[in-house]
Amino acid sequence: MSSTTTKIEPLGAVRERVLANLRQEIIAGRLGPGDRLVERDLAERFGVSRVPVREAIRALVAEGFVHFETPRRTVVRRLTPNDVRELFELREALEVYAAGLAASNATPEDLAEVRELLDRAAGATEAGDAELITDINSRLHDRIVTMAGNSLLTAALEPVAGRLRWMTRRNEEWPQLLVEHRELYEAIASGDPDRARAHALAHVRTNYRSTVRHLFGETEPPA
Repeated sequence: MSSTTTKIEPLGAVRERVLANLRQEIIAGRLGPGDRLVERDLAERFGVSRVPVREAIRALVAEGFVHFETPRRTVVRRLTPNDVRELFELREALEVYAAGLAASNATPEDLAEVRELLDRAAGATEAGDAELITDINSRLHDRIVTMAGNSLLTAALEPVAGRLRWMTRRNEEWPQLLVEHRELYEAIASGDPDRARAHALAHVRTNYRSTVRHLFGETEPPA
């Protein structure tokens, strides 16, 4: 006599799955600014109850992806020039610092992993795969922060990592990004912290100007 057991997914795991899917849809642009998130519709689409959907939406509000237009209407946020400025100021402070530490602390294994990511980024850039490029570039920046070897630095960037990925997805100057990432890698691999910080700073500022241009059509970042 045999019996089958249906595995019940824990509520927390369901919530994290829904949250990850919705976050990726926003980052990739499948859910755009102003699009509404309706609990009932999302629960049906994901085949779950409304409770994990409600919790996932609350998490997205906390992460800055969506906001409540009214108590009963939740929509994807429209990024403002101030949103962009604040996040890039944070990148400039933390990622530039991370690059300097990475230059001092990177091991041959660390550098090999970054080279592999650059090779994959080159292939994705040639193919014009925007979603894959965004994923690889985000992983590359995460790897540099990890190479820095400072757990508090990693923790400081974690709450805004998704928003940074969402924002940089709007910069579609992929070949230029690849060039800048290769130059940043060479600077870190040189073991010279000053050189690494200089390249990181130039990269963040160039990316800021490009992101502003793509989001708002402005040639210079707003004051």
